Amino acid sequence: MTAPTTDRQWLARAVDLAAANVVAGGGPFGALVVSASGVVVAEGANRVTRDLDPTAHAEVVAIRAACRALGSFSLGGTTLYSSCEPCPLCLAAALWSRVDRVVYAANRDDAADGGFDDREFYELFARERSQWHLPVDHVSVPGARSPFEAWRAHASRIDY
Repeated sequence: MTAPTTDRQWLARAVDLAAANVVAGGGPFGALVVSASGVVVAEGANRVTRDLDPTAHAEVVAIRAACRALGSFSLGGTTLYSSCEPCPLCLAAALWSRVDRVVYAANRDDAADGGFDDREFYELFARERSQWHLPVDHVSVPGARSPFEAWRAHASRIDY
């Protein structure tokens, strides 16, 4: 499938953001959220080292800014453009934000060649948790379900 011209234009902008971020001392990743009508809602660049925040990936930064700009936690009706294939963290953020589509330029192999091996995380998630280097343990405690019960009973909750 051939990408529409607008996809290429938005991806070029994401790549430009990533390159400018490197010059500014940040990581080589850029992203933007674009409305269905072709308006840039928000942009983001990798701020992990600048903000000392391991979750400040370009896509997450752009999603956070877009949600603030739109006054909503849902980005339905938008597309997330990224200079590179989103890592599992960023894919999860895209899913939670309900963007309609994710489009990226460089892929995970390109990122690995640049020193960012997201493949390790993709491979980790494909394995059983018992094989992970990071223990993730479930410990049952009394009342563990009570926050969910309170949520379901809360009359003015906003479902997401």
